[in-house]
Amino acid sequence: MLGVDLHLDLNGPGLRAGLMDALREAVRTGRLAPGTRLPSSRSLATDLGIARNTVADSYAELIAEGWLIAQQGSATRVANRAEPRRAVPAAPRHEPNPRRPTYGLMPGTPNLAEFPRAQWLTAARRALTSAPHDAFGYGDVAGRIELRTVLAEYLARARGVYAEPERVVICSGFHHGLTLMAQALRARRVRAVAVESYGFDVYRDLLNTAGLRTPALYVDEQGARTDDLARLRGVGAVLMTPAHQYPTGVELCPDRRTAAVDWARATGGLILEDDYDGEFRYDRQPVGALQGLDPERVVYFGSASKSLAPGLRLAWMVLPEDLVPEIVAAKGQVDWSSALDQLTLGEFIASGAYDRHVRSMRLRYRRRRDQLVAALAKRAPGIRVTGMAAGLQAVLELPRGTERSVVQAAAEQGLAVSGMAEFRYEVAGSEWQLPEQDALVVGYAAPSDSAWAGALDALCKVMP
Repeated sequence: MLGVDLHLDLNGPGLRAGLMDALREAVRTGRLAPGTRLPSSRSLATDLGIARNTVADSYAELIAEGWLIAQQGSATRVANRAEPRRAVPAAPRHEPNPRRPTYGLMPGTPNLAEFPRAQWLTAARRALTSAPHDAFGYGDVAGRIELRTVLAEYLARARGVYAEPERVVICSGFHHGLTLMAQALRARRVRAVAVESYGFDVYRDLLNTAGLRTPALYVDEQGARTDDLARLRGVGAVLMTPAHQYPTGVELCPDRRTAAVDWARATGGLILEDDYDGEFRYDRQPVGALQGLDPERVVYFGSASKSLAPGLRLAWMVLPEDLVPEIVAAKGQVDWSSALDQLTLGEFIASGAYDRHVRSMRLRYRRRRDQLVAALAKRAPGIRVTGMAAGLQAVLELPRGTERSVVQAAAEQGLAVSGMAEFRYEVAGSEWQLPEQDALVVGYAAPSDSAWAGALDALCKVMP
């Protein structure tokens, strides 16, 4: 029971020769790396069903040959052997690779250095200690009831969402949730999902891959033009970011919120609400989720990606009651998220640690945003900053025709930034034309504290 496992295929005319050949081959091919501890002769003999002396003699001969080493009172290990020299390929004749960014101001990423490791570990210990035995099984397809219950309470309190645990389904990120929704919409014979004219192309591609058309719903300073939904043919759902439009940062005005819900009620359509960073607001009163206006016509998506870290792969959907069985069926027979991570997040929220972390990060991100605005006002006073009342990014409006050159100049400074053109979406043949808008979408949350000053300086240097 104290040994280590070692897989060997014994081939050859005899057990000893076969064992030695198998060990040499394992070392030669690198399957047993230098310094690897081998099982004791007794343990390996038992595992292979051969005499202990056969193993001991094989070890002794391989030690003599230099394949293995052994010291008094220490385990037998693989010896350090000189690697054969490999020819160095000639350097290819082409332009050097683009400079790897020193700083990153890409939108949509939180400050990963501020992940609350100690508090998360405390929550994990409590969750593991109190976890029922069935938590180690495959579990409910909808997700752990403990997390769904806590989320229902939190979302009702903090985001104005009408949520019951039975309406909540846990998924492995927004991408996963949208994939499930696309399957359910196709099963309902929906042919098109309207999307905002500025947004993340990955989600449009996901919907297109599922066989859904994605007509554009145009965005201006008051948010998406929801009055235009009735003019879009065959649309059975609309994907929106109403609290903080991504990436322009505008808030959907009250009249357009009402218009979206009226359209959904009149047509039987669905609103897919991506509340990707709803917890972070600075210069305005909290904007409640659109879902609260009609829980039977709005599908609410939330996640821990911006509030904690995307690597947790934890997100949730709050569904209309009649849609729950369809999403559960689309999800399959097992829950794809770790039950222990779900229990940990449930404990993290229930203990108040989640609220404390969000409030702390809200203050940090607001300071970052204020420093960004102050630096630009001093060093690039002609640049107007918008979309900064909430969230993790701001829009820096640029003179017409300069966006591409500024993005290139930033790359030369070792700074990764996104131009607004990356998020622009127009459908060929549409009667609407987006006005030209040169701008940068700057994520001010991601850099560590030590990198922030350098990133801000590099940004100011490339401003026209």
